[in-house]
Amino acid sequence: MIEIIPAILTKSYDDLKNKISLVRGVAPVVQIDICDGVFVSTQTWPFATGGANDYNLQNILNEQEGMPFWEDIDFELDLMVSDAIENFDIYTKLGPKRIVFHLEAIGNLEDFKHFLEAMDVYIRDSIKFGIAINTTTPVEKVFPFVNNVDFVQCMGIEHIGMQGQDFDKRVLENIKILKDKFSDLIVSVDGGVNLDNAPALISAGADRLVIGSAIFKTQDIRNTIEEFESLV
Repeated sequence: MIEIIPAILTKSYDDLKNKISLVRGVAPVVQIDICDGVFVSTQTWPFATGGANDYNLQNILNEQEGMPFWEDIDFELDLMVSDAIENFDIYTKLGPKRIVFHLEAIGNLEDFKHFLEAMDVYIRDSIKFGIAINTTTPVEKVFPFVNNVDFVQCMGIEHIGMQGQDFDKRVLENIKILKDKFSDLIVSVDGGVNLDNAPALISAGADRLVIGSAIFKTQDIRNTIEEFESLV
């Protein structure tokens, strides 16, 4: 069965909590898009509500509370930020089970490779790491990192950080290239995914579909997720 991951891109903690509640008990993993307004133009929670000074973020970092419904949901943090490495410790304190780094947001790629290779064993045992790549970046650029990550996330839209954009068909070829070269690699697709293009993505080799608008704008979220899961 294909893994379906609802994606939440929101400016407020209250909306984040509300959207997570809508898929609680339906999807075991939820992706939270973290956008800083630097790497991408969009700002999401917590950057849109004070960044390091955000009240809820501070409570989580101080272990006074956890992420919404953390007992029932595993979180995947999609770090569309310019400080993913510098503030890595802060992001891990949000309790994610998966973290996605964006290749285009990384400064020195050799330093990034060393960062992955030197990752603490305890963190490696607790968190799965992925690397995302845009449709406008040659997919071969991700090859040197495949042995140091648990999955690759192919972006399905050209301009990341916003939901509801048109699907970019170039992602299909990226998936095929990755699967041809690394047959055991887990490949996620994020952006522009809907029931019309999902069969082609699965046929190309996608293992996970990260979906925002096509889930949260539907009238029946549970049924929509089941529809995606039933695709072959």
